[in-house]
Amino acid sequence: MTRCQKKVAEAAVLAAAAKIRAGYLQKEGASIMVPERIGYIVWVNDLKAARNLEKYGTLHYVSRRMHYAVVYLNADRAEETAKHMRRLSYVRKIERSHRTDLKTDYGSKLPEDAPLELTDSEALSG
Repeated sequence: MTRCQKKVAEAAVLAAAAKIRAGYLQKEGASIMVPERIGYIVWVNDLKAARNLEKYGTLHYVSRRMHYAVVYLNADRAEETAKHMRRLSYVRKIERSHRTDLKTDYGSKLPEDAPLELTDSEALSG
């Protein structure tokens, strides 16, 4: 390992340790747990100013045409952070994403005796 590679590796270890101390990541045995996140849709007046939303959370997407940004915040401080973002001059409206409320376990909802494929006549008539 060269001296430069050692410095990069040491910097990565120090950054991970700082995140763990800050509470972003919690070590449990060998696994690392990521905190619960909540998505917010932030409607903005100024797209350049919308880049400043990175200070409050993870800026996931900015729509130039529709003038909104998708920001993910830590669940434990999401409400107070959203309240603080509402006071910004370039923010029009903030909506909470309901993605976490949606049921994503689809399982087997079909009856066991239901045919999986339609015949040509069934497809044309239905």
